[in-house]
Amino acid sequence: MAGEDIIGMSVRELRRLQVVHGALERRFTQKAAAGLIGVSERQFRRMVGSVRENGDGGIVHGGRGRPSNRRIPEGVKERVLRLYRKEYDGFGPTLAAEKLLERDGLEVSRETLRQWLLSAGLWEKRRKKRRHRQWRMRKACFGAMVQVDGSHHAWLEERGPELVLMGYIDDATSTVSGRFYDYEGTMPAMDSFKRYVRRYGLPMSVYLDKHTTYKSQRKLTVEEELAGVSEPLSQFERALEELGVEVIHAHSPQAKGRVERLFGTLQDRLVKEMRLRGITTREAANAFLREYLPAFNRRFRVTPANPTNVHVKPEPGFNLERYLCLKTDRTVRNDHTVAYDGKLYQITEPVLSRTVIVEERFDGTVQMISAGGMSLKYREITERPQKATPPRRPRTSRPSRLPARDHPWRTSPLKSVVRKTMYTQTSK
Repeated sequence: MAGEDIIGMSVRELRRLQVVHGALERRFTQKAAAGLIGVSERQFRRMVGSVRENGDGGIVHGGRGRPSNRRIPEGVKERVLRLYRKEYDGFGPTLAAEKLLERDGLEVSRETLRQWLLSAGLWEKRRKKRRHRQWRMRKACFGAMVQVDGSHHAWLEERGPELVLMGYIDDATSTVSGRFYDYEGTMPAMDSFKRYVRRYGLPMSVYLDKHTTYKSQRKLTVEEELAGVSEPLSQFERALEELGVEVIHAHSPQAKGRVERLFGTLQDRLVKEMRLRGITTREAANAFLREYLPAFNRRFRVTPANPTNVHVKPEPGFNLERYLCLKTDRTVRNDHTVAYDGKLYQITEPVLSRTVIVEERFDGTVQMISAGGMSLKYREITERPQKATPPRRPRTSRPSRLPARDHPWRTSPLKSVVRKTMYTQTSK
């Protein structure tokens, strides 16, 4: 083998060259030689012919050192990087490649774009720290368990207020549902659950964290202890218990990893989608969700192990608002009035119970006052009688009480200075 020809060859090419020389020297057949280096006989004959014609350098591929015939033109690369800086800053390579094809008609593979972004300093390699967790199998049926959580995030970036996404993801199929609210609380939780039930039905169980909205932190009252209540329920727990939905509380964020990973994905993709559309309000964001989530589910939904849907659809006319509302105990006064949230309500029919339950709907209106499971007629007292205030007694000046001239206090030699000062002030 010529020394100059083999300089710069790889180990693979040197091994192939050695086998070719062995075949040329008739130490083994071309068929056996082709089997040694894992190529077909036809390809091996081409190698032998190339070495005979060009020497040892003929074993090197002819395209080495030359630009690839499949190379993307440099102008396309510059245009892609210019668009990325202008429109897709912060987008990951996968999402950016999708948007370049969808919006700009430029087809670039994810890996090619990633290499371009790395070389241009527009993207950084990210390595996730992995912790060992015990893997849990998905539920078998759609509706067996739904993971629920609220995500506080700058969903509209600097264009609008910070919102909370109440997100729902089915454990068996990864079907996603959600809605934006101004805060994470009892009313948003109930409203979002009501919308989920109207779309899919009542799930068998709901997986939640221990946020105060979902798990009460108060202590049991004496009445609850006497009634045998094991732990206090939040308004949301109470509503789901009345609807027959099991509530399961997670002890760590990793336990409800499916919904946590969902928020990680949406905080990347959904934020950038809304940025491209210039969305600035909660109403516009919710309108976009109705368009975005069906497409998201079509792409990322998985097939359950069992095709049975175990959601329970409420019967027509079933009043969800009777359950998904705030229920508070209030005392009936002697004049058959009830005070609630700074307002006064007059019960207009006889009631024997001394306490009633006030139900407040999502819009803040009181819809019903009930006692013993029976609805009561009532009306709001808008004008209250003014309390009469007694007139104030006029203030009178108190007379001066100076001691008489023959008072023993005046004859004391120790009070001479005080007497002089007092008579001086009185004369003035």
